[in-house]
Amino acid sequence: MLVSAKEMLDKAKAGHYAVGQFNINNLEWTKAVLQTAQELNSPVILGVSEGAGKYMCGYKTVVGMVNGMLEEMNITVPVALHLDHGSYDACYKCIEAGFSSIMFDGSHYAIEENVAKTTELVAAAHEKGLSIEAEVGSIGGEEDGVVGMGECADPQECKMVADLGVDFLAAGIGNIHGKYPANWKGLSFETLDAIQKLTGDMPLVLHGGTGIPEDMIKKAISLGVSKINVNTECQLSFAAATRKYVEAGKDLEGKGFDPRKLLAPGAQAIKDTVKEKMEMFGSVGKA
Repeated sequence: MLVSAKEMLDKAKAGHYAVGQFNINNLEWTKAVLQTAQELNSPVILGVSEGAGKYMCGYKTVVGMVNGMLEEMNITVPVALHLDHGSYDACYKCIEAGFSSIMFDGSHYAIEENVAKTTELVAAAHEKGLSIEAEVGSIGGEEDGVVGMGECADPQECKMVADLGVDFLAAGIGNIHGKYPANWKGLSFETLDAIQKLTGDMPLVLHGGTGIPEDMIKKAISLGVSKINVNTECQLSFAAATRKYVEAGKDLEGKGFDPRKLLAPGAQAIKDTVKEKMEMFGSVGKA
């Protein structure tokens, strides 16, 4: 059964580890992430961007697939199904469809409007038992067509949004989505520290977890980051394993063209990546 992400993240914050949000793109992806979480006895958050939601035929399809898998695969670890970078309208659609958590990304609105919309969505989400994440300061890179440069959030604005009753907060600390460029300056731990001092026990979220060096990840967790989002890294490992299979001509041997065989190495690669991240984040055995 899906659960809100609140309890698992409060526990992570108190225990100084982080829970991974792994974005899902199709059935193989979802199955690979859930299998790994169960094998490692780790809580997990399945992230769905608006683009991926459309690709998978809508939020109700995603909810049906995930709920079916939890039951058929006997998944006993805590699993949250979370809308990633949701617009105002998408948040309501996901509340309606049966998601257990939403993220409202109001970072492109003026702070007053971000506050007004977040306040309204906090009430709507909590009424149905969902957890809600808000964002302050845009996260760099490209996220469904929105390109940002990896700014640092204003700690005072973070406190203002945290005080609206959101369950966890994504704050820009120089992180970006996708691959990090060679001239990336690294995470701003000063900003993160200043935000944590003002937001206290609130679990903080690190977007763009792909490619951040392990020592930075560990330091971010020590400064209050309790949720780390991973997407690109799983996509890259899936693509590399699939390429290797096809380039080796395996799809031409016997029934190698069968999608169950063709997609198996990619699915295994996702599992390997998720395992590596869960170990790095410290969530193994925490379910």
